[in-house]
Amino acid sequence: MHKRITTLSRSRKRLIMVAADLVALPLALWSAYALRLAEWWPARYIEPFWWLFLVVPVVGVFIFAKLGLYRAVVRFMGPQAMWAVIKGSVLLALMMWAAAYFYQWQGFPRSVPVNFALVTLVYVGGTRLLVRSYYQWLIRHYTAKQAVAIYGAGGAGVQLAMALGNGREFYVAAFLDDEPSLWGSLIKGVKVFSPKEAEAMVAAHEIQRVLLAMPNATKAQRKQALDKLTELPVHVQTVPSMPEIVSGEASLDQLREVELEDLLGRDPVPPRDELIDASIRDRVVMVTGAGGSIGSEMCRQVMRGGPRALVLYEISEYGLYSIDQELETLKREMGASFPILPLLGSVCDRTRVEATLGRYGVNTIYHAAAYKHVPIVENNVLEGVRNNIHGTRVVAESAAKFGVERCVLISTDKAVRPTNVMGATKRMAELVLQDLATRHGQKEGHRTIFSMVRFGNVLGSSGSVVPLFRRQIAKGGPVTVTHPEITRYFMTIPEAALLVIQAGSMAQGGDVFVLDMGEPVRIFDLARRMIQLTGLEVKDEANPDGDIEITFAGLRPGEKLFEELLIGDNVVGTSHPKIMRAREEVLPTPTLRELLEALHEAEQRLDCHHACESLKRGVSGFAHSSEPCDLLLPATPGGKVVPVTTRPRKLGIG
Repeated sequence: MHKRITTLSRSRKRLIMVAADLVALPLALWSAYALRLAEWWPARYIEPFWWLFLVVPVVGVFIFAKLGLYRAVVRFMGPQAMWAVIKGSVLLALMMWAAAYFYQWQGFPRSVPVNFALVTLVYVGGTRLLVRSYYQWLIRHYTAKQAVAIYGAGGAGVQLAMALGNGREFYVAAFLDDEPSLWGSLIKGVKVFSPKEAEAMVAAHEIQRVLLAMPNATKAQRKQALDKLTELPVHVQTVPSMPEIVSGEASLDQLREVELEDLLGRDPVPPRDELIDASIRDRVVMVTGAGGSIGSEMCRQVMRGGPRALVLYEISEYGLYSIDQELETLKREMGASFPILPLLGSVCDRTRVEATLGRYGVNTIYHAAAYKHVPIVENNVLEGVRNNIHGTRVVAESAAKFGVERCVLISTDKAVRPTNVMGATKRMAELVLQDLATRHGQKEGHRTIFSMVRFGNVLGSSGSVVPLFRRQIAKGGPVTVTHPEITRYFMTIPEAALLVIQAGSMAQGGDVFVLDMGEPVRIFDLARRMIQLTGLEVKDEANPDGDIEITFAGLRPGEKLFEELLIGDNVVGTSHPKIMRAREEVLPTPTLRELLEALHEAEQRLDCHHACESLKRGVSGFAHSSEPCDLLLPATPGGKVVPVTTRPRKLGIG
């Protein structure tokens, strides 16, 4: 039945509505007479004006057509269609009354037009509302529409309910809201419940999905709402935030999965424009590693700061192409005219780096180019040393040589008492900048201000656990966590990028900035909540009939249970509430130069063991959790290179 109704052509539906009105209008005229004279058929009054029963339907249909009534789809009929019915009814009644007055119709009751207008509203408008209700009843009972509840009975929730009501996938069975004054009331015929009644409401209405319609809420408020829904057997989704809706990036009925930032409940601090302007406004800005997760977001934020030019420096051709295309589109949308300069190149190539700085007169450098995945760098020790340490040294020394105003290294919490090569190389990169800041700051005249900014994991970066968990949940599990007690700090990429820019503007030379990452998140708890918020249950010993199991794979080589942001306790605040300044130890210049030379020699001799020993001498607290091993050329503790003569089957090399 539903299929037959929905497959009728639009023209045929209009003909049906016209035919219905051609019947309803004379019936309304007769009802007007009957109500006025209290007779079923007052022939003495009707027969002199029998022709009205032919004229009124024709004129009425013409008026309704001009008012657009027949363009409205009945099942989606809203206030505009009802206004058309009201205006058409009143206009018909006025025309009838005016004709009776000017032509002196004898025996025509003057109250009939009033009755006619009221009855027409019921017959024409009421029947359409009845058809719309019948259609929605059919959809609800004869199609597989899923019962949903909407958390948030405000304007956004009501609009979402209306949008879903016109679709074929969901019907709104209940509202949830934190406002006590709304509890028990009806909105669009749907009852509003207290969050305390959520469990009973879900069971009573067989609700499978809860939609969070709180686009104006803060992250903390959204987290509180999610905390109340975590244990319910429902799939929780959210609507876009109000800035996304206003900007046109998303519409209200575009449902999305709950993001980790909603679970964290972390509200970013608005950026300070003067700090953004100090490093970007009317300056030539260069971002190394521009195609990476952090580098690409740095580029987006720099774009919004109004630079004189933006230099994209990236070794990956595809990464450079992707970010260049995206930024060109963003530039057109912004109506900006500054040049975007995509340059292929390695940060280890001193000639190309210096040529870039000299050619374009770069004022600010954000150095994001680095190998950052811990297991990959563990198996490629020498390349990690070359790119992360030598590449940083090339960029920093070139910046000093060409008088760059600011050079900001994007560092990591893994540089603090590292247990892996990646973290150790990033700490050595920090030491290189600290040494340059000390030596360069002693020179007269213009000097480059070097600084570095440490932060933890960012949401949405390549290798992030969130998309990995989401893929594993979609496949039915298991969800893999390395250790039941492992914790990590998390921050959104846009927030991290903005804080990096602001921290760099506050630098005085050699500063190590630490971002306030909030509270660390237990990865096991994160996995459990992500499973529960998709409406599934965790399968474990307490619940053997659950849906998805969480398994523990063990810590990977070089991985830590807990990340830290400070080597010591010597940290002071800054004028920004989310940025702190750490006072870290530095190496004497002769010692640093000796270590850098040793690392260079180890790289040239393909001796990863010697490279790790040099890192241990230079990086405070570096305790390698595994034996050094480069997949290309494993090395013995004695420093002898052992050629690979066998094909290890476990690695799948064939």
